[in-house]
Order: sequence, then C-alpha cells, then structure tokens
Amino acid sequence: MDNTYDDLPFPRTDLAFKAVRYVKGIEDPAIFNHSMRSYLYGRFLGEQQGLQPDRDYDDELLFLGCLLHDSGLSAEGNGDQGFDIDGADLAARFLTDQGLSPEKIDVVWDAVALHLHYEIATRKRPEIALVTVGAGYDLGPDGTHALPDGYVDRVHAALPRLHGAAVLYDVIVGQALDKPSKAPPFSMPGELVRQRTKEAWPTWEQLMTQPPSWNDYDGYQSRT
Repeated sequence: MDNTYDDLPFPRTDLAFKAVRYVKGIEDPAIFNHSMRSYLYGRFLGEQQGLQPDRDYDDELLFLGCLLHDSGLSAEGNGDQGFDIDGADLAARFLTDQGLSPEKIDVVWDAVALHLHYEIATRKRPEIALVTVGAGYDLGPDGTHALPDGYVDRVHAALPRLHGAAVLYDVIVGQALDKPSKAPPFSMPGELVRQRTKEAWPTWEQLMTQPPSWNDYDGYQSRT
C-alpha cells in the first residue's frame, strides 16, 4: 500500500495490498479515493457505536467492501446490471481469484450489492452496514458525528476529493445513458438520468398497462 497512507488505519494484509493495487488500476482516481475514505469513515462511525475492528467485525472484510463498493463504475465492472450488482459480481470474481473463502466473499458481495439501500444494509452485520454508512458520510457528513480535530485534513491530504461527488454522478449517468437497463425507473441511477435528461417518469398505471400486461386496470374504479 502506498506509504502516503502510513498514518491512516488501513489494514496491512496481503489481500488488502492486492485489492488496493487492483482497484486503483481500474477505477477513476476520484472514485478510488472515495472508496478508501469510505472505509476510514465507516470504521470511525463504527467506533462511535462501540464497534472495534477485529473484535466486533472482520476489519479486512469491511475494507474490501468499501474498496470494491463502486467497482461496477469501472470499465472492467461495467456489465448489463445496475452498477451496484455489477460491482458485487466483480468483487466476487476478484476475491475468488485471490482464494478468499466463499463465506467471506458472500459478506463482501452483500456489502457492495446493498450499499445503495441504506435501510437494508444498516440492519446487516457491521461489515455490510459500515460500508453504506461510510460511503454516505464521505458524500455528505450527517452533522451528528464530529470527527476528531485534524482528522479530515489528514484524510484529504492523503486522499484528495478530486470532485468525487461530481465524478460519481457523471460516471453513473454515462453508463446508464449507454445502457438504459442499468437505470430503471425509480432507482437511484434512474433518478440521476432523469435529472440529466429532464424526461418524466412513467406513472404506475402506465408501467402496469404497457403490453404485455395482465389488464389489472380494465374496468377498475379507483378507491382513492
């Protein structure tokens, strides 16, 4: 791992080093830095809940989940599914190649696949919940958890923001404009595409009555 990060509490396992090299090689630098910061904030917010790494959760798995959570936004991870699922599948392939056990791979897969679903992810084990919490905090601090004095400066000195939120928006929308199936109506990527294109969402009735359909609206009188 780059010695730029020496004063930050990243895991120093062989797998962590390999994962950093891999993800750094496939992701936009702004997204890579976001993923690394997500771990630092997820770990810190876990400590605020009394969760200690390698006592209450597997610290390496949390790191892998954070590092790989946006890997679906890379050219290598860009498949035909939502970027969260594409990223989870890419993470599983990479970790399988590294010889990680299927049980641990399942944890990372869930952490990546669920990171857009806060209400679900935060009910899961810490290795999953803290990926979502850390990634969200990096994009917008919640205002209720104050970081130690100087901590943000240290993190941003080692991992500059590089317009992270703006880059994420452009990559998500760019993928979805190229492959509309990646941004179905009412999903987060779909909403970002709607904002970019100004297109109107179809109504529920329009979605349910487009052919082929079961004709549930034929002769129906609304109850509301």
